[in-house]
Amino acid sequence: MLRMGGLRVRTVTANGLQFGVLEAGSGPLALCLHGFPDSAHTWRYLLPALADAGFHAVAPFMRGYAPTEIPTDGCYELGALIADTIGLHDALGGDDRAVLVGNDWGAEAAYGAATFAPNRWRRVVTLAVPPLALDTKMFADYDQLKRFFYLFFLKTPFAESVVASADMAFFDRLWQDWSPGYDAREDLDNVKRCLRDEGNLAAAIGYYRTEEPGLRASVADGAYAAEESALASAPPQPTLYLHGDRDGCIDLALIRDAERHLAPASRMEVIADAGHFLHVEKPAAVNDRILAWVTA
Repeated sequence: MLRMGGLRVRTVTANGLQFGVLEAGSGPLALCLHGFPDSAHTWRYLLPALADAGFHAVAPFMRGYAPTEIPTDGCYELGALIADTIGLHDALGGDDRAVLVGNDWGAEAAYGAATFAPNRWRRVVTLAVPPLALDTKMFADYDQLKRFFYLFFLKTPFAESVVASADMAFFDRLWQDWSPGYDAREDLDNVKRCLRDEGNLAAAIGYYRTEEPGLRASVADGAYAAEESALASAPPQPTLYLHGDRDGCIDLALIRDAERHLAPASRMEVIADAGHFLHVEKPAAVNDRILAWVTA
């Protein structure tokens, strides 16, 4: 077993895939899911804090992000991510005390997994992507549609070549736009290392090619139909939703009522001077809120 910056690094088999994971601590499972363009490394501040609070804190590299395997079936729909999340819970020895944390795509997977398998998760935390019920409102806003240009661009046949060019400068610009003023060099180095191989890059882009913009709960007719169907409902667990007030991806003004679309006893909190990747921009503030939530 390797160690990286105090974190353990190992491989776990779940849902038929070999997942690379970063982990710390022991106790009830705290599973932390990353988004795009991102990697498990952005949980480097939260994992030790969760471990100190008595959790077995684990951040997997999502399917297709090296060192996790590229799935041979080419499935990247949200149902597959939900199945991965549940498989990881079981492979990591999770029980009904487990908590689930997700940012961006990880937030979407968290909503679905918490709904599909409610007895596996005690509490949920999501960051930067609001409940799916707000999709209609977001896609009806002209300025938000401009922010969402990447959703449509990544469906095009030339997305891989454009994103790969100039040392993946496309990712640099997304981070600049989404988390303005934040020095993302370390995080960009990490995600580029995960997606340097063309197969891994195609996998990350594949997430967007299986999603219909504005319809995250897509038609459930494939291998993960049951998991996809869970996206029609909000998680039943108390859920903490965190959003940065400078998020350049999703306009805070459009989703201020996110709490209303979550289960009773849920809460939304805004993190000041933070953008889309708020857990690395303002780790102290984010960690404090997450720890208070999952230990309550």
